[in-house]
Amino acid sequence: MNKPLDSHDQDAPIFAPDAFRLTDAQAELIAKARRFGKAKLAPRAALHDREATFPIENFRDMHPEGLLKICIPKEDGGLGADFQTYCLTAAELGRYCGATALSWNMHVCSTLWSGPLSDDLDMTPEDRKAHIARRRVHYKRIIDDGAIYAQPFSEGGAAAAGAVAFGTEAKPVDGGLVINGKKIFASLSGSADYYGVLCTERAEGEAASRRNTLYLGVPANAPGVSVVGEWDPLGMRGTVSRTLIFKDVFVPEDAMLMPHGVYFQAASKWPHMFMTLTPTYMGLAQAAYDFTVSYLRGELPGMPPVKRRMYPTKQIAVAEMRIMLEQTKALWFQAVTEARANPTKEQVLRAYAAQHTVMENANAIAVKAIRTCGGQSMLKSLPLERIYRDSRCGALMLPWTSEICVDRIGRESLYEPGEKDE
Repeated sequence: MNKPLDSHDQDAPIFAPDAFRLTDAQAELIAKARRFGKAKLAPRAALHDREATFPIENFRDMHPEGLLKICIPKEDGGLGADFQTYCLTAAELGRYCGATALSWNMHVCSTLWSGPLSDDLDMTPEDRKAHIARRRVHYKRIIDDGAIYAQPFSEGGAAAAGAVAFGTEAKPVDGGLVINGKKIFASLSGSADYYGVLCTERAEGEAASRRNTLYLGVPANAPGVSVVGEWDPLGMRGTVSRTLIFKDVFVPEDAMLMPHGVYFQAASKWPHMFMTLTPTYMGLAQAAYDFTVSYLRGELPGMPPVKRRMYPTKQIAVAEMRIMLEQTKALWFQAVTEARANPTKEQVLRAYAAQHTVMENANAIAVKAIRTCGGQSMLKSLPLERIYRDSRCGALMLPWTSEICVDRIGRESLYEPGEKDE
């Protein structure tokens, strides 16, 4: 009698440590993320999606696991994950709950950008000393108290795409700054403890400039901060991305998450910083594929063990999904591995291509999964229809929407900096 085949492992690493030459520390961290995602995120995902409620308990559970401090430098009490390690970990969480992984990204970026990313950028010795002292204040809140940081970015105009200065402005006053403005699609609104607000520092009579962008950690309970509007979108419903209003909100100088001028420098010299939305969608792509294989093998928990894998049409569909998934993984892994300050033109173009590919292919794989699995896959009792809706949102997300990526790839492939047509 032949030994029965093992079932398909829906919790196998997206990026196998041996195949992708990961370190032992990376392998351990992504394994922790898988265990956490399976135990905590997956059981809660459907309810938060259905009710469009923020999964605050997921974040409370992240605190003792060390996941809230993943990118805080080790010397400051964190796990010291670099860009690639964070992305691999976030992808693992994304396969279990896209909304949690996407929101977690907003929190982690407050430490990634102010930590390892800022360490790669130019500062005067005085600015660096002050920056290290200020960021330790923010880090201590996260490490000791489990404080959650958000990262409201969009405003409804071209600022989030980097084309113009942010409309939310910070006016210098004695002892600090006063903020006025609003942010839309502000994930974690009403649930975060601090909002990492990107705004334009602008003194009286001064013109707005992107060079004067500030990144400020604003307490959610600060006078003048309010959350308005409803949240009832197609997908990513658990992010609860309502509108934030800032009306004469005062913050002291030590609220800065980056020194003066450093965010503008980062946006120019560290462009991969804008790829941190993609890991969630890499995870969703894997989840859609894994669901399909387990469904066709008759191995989904709670469902009758009916096999549907013997039909050639199903086999061809799974082959096409697997090819698309492997192409996506290979390009994305290369791009996040190349992330660094002052990348080459080819590395930046590859980053745009990876962003576009992940955001489009995650949904394409989910579409094919639904068509291949059939009517039952549309039931809300199963995760595939949620994966489909969540994955559709990726192509729309600033600052690198799919359209922006295509535009930049075409233009930057054909023109060198400063070149113009006569």
